[in-house]
Amino acid sequence: MRHRIALFLALSIAPAATGCDRPFLVLPGGALTGNVTPAPADWSDTAELHTVQLETRSADPYSVNIWVVALGEHLYVHAGANRAAWVENVEADPNVRLRVDDAIYELRAERVAAQEEFDRFAAAYEEKYGRRPRNENVAEVYLYRLAPR
Repeated sequence: MRHRIALFLALSIAPAATGCDRPFLVLPGGALTGNVTPAPADWSDTAELHTVQLETRSADPYSVNIWVVALGEHLYVHAGANRAAWVENVEADPNVRLRVDDAIYELRAERVAAQEEFDRFAAAYEEKYGRRPRNENVAEVYLYRLAPR
């Protein structure tokens, strides 16, 4: 019982202690801080990263921890068939910010509509995370390619 209380307190206090400038585990955060940096021409350097932070809704920033898949010049974020809060925000305003370490990239989220592109993403996703996406019908999922604004 003590372990559960300690875990609850840690999860409750930690976001306040960090200033909430980033998401904490599964809890969303606010505006991301860091150095605004031009987007790279090739995202291969992010191939080893499992989680990054994605900020949506610039008027009232909302950020989440999210998995990311790099395929050369393209970087992808994926919600599956889950129309999560961040997906709602992207659908309303595709301008997003992505934090990798201390770098902030100002990007535009473009929903992927071509099944062939989704299939390439799914293969890279499986190679990186050890499993394929649950739903592979591009018309039923939320897959976004992040591009420079």
